[in-house]
Amino acid sequence: MRTGQIERNTKETRISASVNLDGNGSYDIATGVGFLDHMLEQLSRHSLIDITLRAEGDLHIDFHHTTEDSGLALGEAVAQALGERRGIRRYGSALIPMDETLSRAALDISNRPYLIWKVDFTRDKLGEMDTELFKEWFQAFAQKAGLTLHVETLYGTNNHHMIESCFKALARALREAIEIDPRKAEDIPSTKGSL
Repeated sequence: MRTGQIERNTKETRISASVNLDGNGSYDIATGVGFLDHMLEQLSRHSLIDITLRAEGDLHIDFHHTTEDSGLALGEAVAQALGERRGIRRYGSALIPMDETLSRAALDISNRPYLIWKVDFTRDKLGEMDTELFKEWFQAFAQKAGLTLHVETLYGTNNHHMIESCFKALARALREAIEIDPRKAEDIPSTKGSL
């Protein structure tokens, strides 16, 4: 089983994150930010990555540190579970509809972190969560997981649907990219010999 476990403790947050890349999409998530929990549950269920995540943060200030640091911890746990990245398919993409919304994600588990984010919200908040924080989460996750990640909402009007389709697209792209390729199960998928 490909697993990773991270403890991240700062003056702003205390986070524990564990993943099983070969799971079935089971999750146990509590960040103190209800909407973020909902999105991370979607990520787990649709990627088939088992995720356990506990976060205590300075929510009395705002949700920024908890959101960003949850992305950092989860991304680091995924990178740890991937190890040398031997045998993975490496690339993944998904196009996800959700009612009037269509979003896509494409990624390369390249160990060269980069985020392209083309998601334009029409509201400042979803529930109590600032919509600008979603980009911070995706950036943090891509950085620590070592992903080149492109996320785009092609169209949509409902902001909840827009961000949920982005998380689901990430999930399905990850599911594809982390899968072991039976034709190259022992190889690192790069002509350089390492990722």
